[in-house]
Amino acid sequence: MARVISIISGKGGVGKTTTAINIGAALNNLNKEVIIIDANLNTPNVGVHLGAPIVPVTLNHVLKGKTNIEDAVYEHSSGTKIIPSSLSVKELTTFNTKKLPEVAEKLKKISDFVIFDSAAGFGEEALDTMDAGEEIIIITNPEMPAVTDALKAIKVAKERRKEIKGVIVTRHRDAKYEMPLSSIKSMLETQIIGVIPEDNAVKAALTKRDAVVHTHPRSKVSKKYFEIAEKILNNNNGNSRNNNHHKRKSRSRQNNSFLSKIFSGLGLGH
Repeated sequence: MARVISIISGKGGVGKTTTAINIGAALNNLNKEVIIIDANLNTPNVGVHLGAPIVPVTLNHVLKGKTNIEDAVYEHSSGTKIIPSSLSVKELTTFNTKKLPEVAEKLKKISDFVIFDSAAGFGEEALDTMDAGEEIIIITNPEMPAVTDALKAIKVAKERRKEIKGVIVTRHRDAKYEMPLSSIKSMLETQIIGVIPEDNAVKAALTKRDAVVHTHPRSKVSKKYFEIAEKILNNNNGNSRNNNHHKRKSRSRQNNSFLSKIFSGLGLGH
């Protein structure tokens, strides 16, 4: 059965979009059909990260009722699919984000995982994205302000009776000035399912307009994202299994650009 995961953060700039993209790409590389939705309608970045900053049809059009959701799905050369949101200032209007659960239900018919990249904070679009997810993953940095906001996110998710899959701590340097992981876990009272180290490979991947698990698959950060993907596949918040437990794709990627193909129907494969 397809699963819907919302990637949430209380604080901005903690690596939420990077995490959503790389978890999605890692799951896709483990032979799962994945669609990543950029639900950060005011400051979308999924398309920017993956080389498709401007596309003809976006989530904005879908939420306005101007087009069907299948017309907004684009496929990366890796096989990962995304639904971008518009970068246009003209699109900074009110959207019916209450439609996001309906969007997820439709996409479950053609995917194994639907991943929402949420806006940061607790505005209406962030809360609606949380409601659209069946499982919630909270992203934080090992800094007190970010962890405090993560605690708020956890409380809000619990109030909305959402299943919290766990917390991912990003940009971890193991420095003395950082909050210890044990303190973060104690404060949040939630399982930490992954710790992502600070790694220049992430910035390098951004310049290549691709996920770091594709551009630097042997880097420390990529190995951590694959470990998280394995945990999600195993539906396990405990210790991860071996990265090779699920056989990865064997593929030849010719470039990092998006395919021009726009899916014309929910039943259309790639």
